[in-house]
Amino acid sequence: MQAAAPHRPRPLIGVALMLGAMAVLPFLDVVAKFLGNQGMPILQIVWARMAFGALLTLPFTLRHGGVAAIRPDRPAYHALRAALLIAATFLFFSALQYLPIADALAIFFVQPLILTAISPFLLNERVGPRRWAAVAIGFIGTLIIIRPGFAELNPGTFLALGAGASLAVYFAMSRRIAGQSPAMVTTFHTSLIGAALLSLAMIPLWQAPTPAQWGLLFLIGLIATVGHYLILRAYDHAEASLLAPLAYTEMVMATAVGWWFFGDFPDGWTFLGTAILIACATYISLRERKAAQQATPPRA
Repeated sequence: MQAAAPHRPRPLIGVALMLGAMAVLPFLDVVAKFLGNQGMPILQIVWARMAFGALLTLPFTLRHGGVAAIRPDRPAYHALRAALLIAATFLFFSALQYLPIADALAIFFVQPLILTAISPFLLNERVGPRRWAAVAIGFIGTLIIIRPGFAELNPGTFLALGAGASLAVYFAMSRRIAGQSPAMVTTFHTSLIGAALLSLAMIPLWQAPTPAQWGLLFLIGLIATVGHYLILRAYDHAEASLLAPLAYTEMVMATAVGWWFFGDFPDGWTFLGTAILIACATYISLRERKAAQQATPPRA
């Protein structure tokens, strides 16, 4: 019998899919900010992101393993991941009530630096002095965006920082179970448990949405699911080290939609700090790729 042909990576398709995801995801923030401005509780918006996300990823889960795949294999672990994702989403959506989308996203970009800083403790990964230096410089970029002592501190600044830190721990936990089940199935389990947890918390806070608001709440779940699916498909065609820096192109679309829908535009200091953050995160990604290549033994 002939061996099956190995999968051929197609980096250009991977890059296109990643860019598509980064063009779609800022609209999630637009809808969340719009609903928050209408007075809808932020927790209710997060609930919609989880509930409709679980509904939309259910077909992928059933296709993979049938009804049995609906039950999470590690309910406690997924519950903790869901709690972290809820915290990150809630904090970021709350930050949007105080900051323009691009500014909140720029501060939120501290997430990969925090992930690098905590990986030796949570993942037993070795971080060399060059990557530690990149983390330090990246935090300087964050301080340039925040400008403590020179600009009045905004509550949204701390909310965006908290969102980045929560998501960093969430990604660290995701790394520990990477490859054990399809990513979309893992996403379904996280969304399902998150929706269940929030459904209990929503009882005293629930505000009956109008038909138009129901449509926007569903749109939040749809945008999040489509964006995540495009990212997963991108990783099917290209290496993570190639795609990771492209995540920062989200800043371009975030700036555009923030200006178009809300009339917000970042100042020069925000652009400078964001450029430093992007440069440091890109360097960390390249160093991680080199370290992975050195740790992988050559194949015969």
